[in-house]
Amino acid sequence: MSTGFATPQDAEDAFYDALDESDSAAMQAVWEAAEDVFCLLPMAAPSIGANAVQQSWQPMLEGEPRIDIEVRHLHWIQGDQLAIHLVEEHISLAGQQQKQPAIYATNIYRKGPGGWRLVMHQNSPSPPPAGMLQPGMPLGTA
Repeated sequence: MSTGFATPQDAEDAFYDALDESDSAAMQAVWEAAEDVFCLLPMAAPSIGANAVQQSWQPMLEGEPRIDIEVRHLHWIQGDQLAIHLVEEHISLAGQQQKQPAIYATNIYRKGPGGWRLVMHQNSPSPPPAGMLQPGMPLGTA
């Protein structure tokens, strides 16, 4: 088993590098190999456990076209053993100039004996344009 990362930011950088490079082995190295890790991607059922999480990334890592991703940090909470990062992901298809709307993601890292590893990734699409949907308004009434 490979060692973890020196800081949560190092783990996060490796996570997004693995996505950019479509590198399955690098993606696996970022995640803690535990049954309590989980990942929730849009329009997908939750993946719980190290094997399920790795399988959930395979279609994106093996698919075409590849993605380019830029990340902007919005907020961090960090303790001695746990770090939570709220980020804004800007994704475009490789070779295309057009960017998709931002996606907001939460990444949680845990420090173990070997260093920091990713234990949870969840993302959601950006909110609708201003005025399209007000908080508390039922869907379909805008």
